Amino acid sequence: MAFAVSVRVSVLYTCSLSKPFTATLPLSIAQSFPLKCTMMEGSEISESKEQKKIFVAGATGSTGKRIVEQLLAKGFAVKAGVRDINQAKQRFSDSPALQFVKADVTEGSEQLAEAIGDDSGAVICSTGFRRSWDLLAPWKVDNLGTVNLVEACRKRGINRFILISSILVNGAAMGQLLNPAYIFLNVFGGLVLIAKLQAENHIRKSGINYTIIRPGGLRNDPPSGNIVMEPEDTLYEGSISRDQVAEVAVEALVHPEASYKVVEIVARPDAPKRPFEELFGTIKQQ
Repeated sequence: MAFAVSVRVSVLYTCSLSKPFTATLPLSIAQSFPLKCTMMEGSEISESKEQKKIFVAGATGSTGKRIVEQLLAKGFAVKAGVRDINQAKQRFSDSPALQFVKADVTEGSEQLAEAIGDDSGAVICSTGFRRSWDLLAPWKVDNLGTVNLVEACRKRGINRFILISSILVNGAAMGQLLNPAYIFLNVFGGLVLIAKLQAENHIRKSGINYTIIRPGGLRNDPPSGNIVMEPEDTLYEGSISRDQVAEVAVEALVHPEASYKVVEIVARPDAPKRPFEELFGTIKQQ
């Protein structure tokens, strides 16, 4: 049984408020990302040099890029793990809070641990294989690559890991073997859903504080509905904007309700808008 302990820290946001306020963060996050801030109108976040960075694997991908941008917008320092630093720099605006490091999840945990470094406090994995003639690419990236990243965290003593996975990874156990999406992704995607499921199982056995996020079909367009969050092995259809997937990943960092959970998400126009404390809070801890 995991217990969430909260502390109160002062946080500065760029907004029109003129009075200081405090936000309640889980102890593990407060320790990883200590902030020394004051609230002043029109000001930017003034962070202490002790603040830990968020390492994002797959930072130049369609979802990973959004995760990086939302982290920066919320005042986090980010270390973006990329395969080509020069190309990555062209995809992002300059920011003193953004650092690029060369990182390939298929090259083993030792190199990943070096890339993650001692200055990272959490890891978000948004990697995904690229279609190629390499039939083993899904297993190298979505399974072994994620395992390498988890082991790198263990080497660095990092105890917060967020994974972007997919609904239907456990389709066989859900009775969805004939679901067209399950068939298509596994037949034409090199058994990618099975590869992702194997990686999920490794995370859950690692002892690391995890949140596994399983989105529905990913859309590049802006959000067109509110987030629906369900327990694992529940959703078998639906889609969601990548912007909302990134938002869930970032919010999972600061909500203790997200710890040790597998959540499935889609967006629906008729769904009510609910706070993230409530969304994560309705899912049972693993």
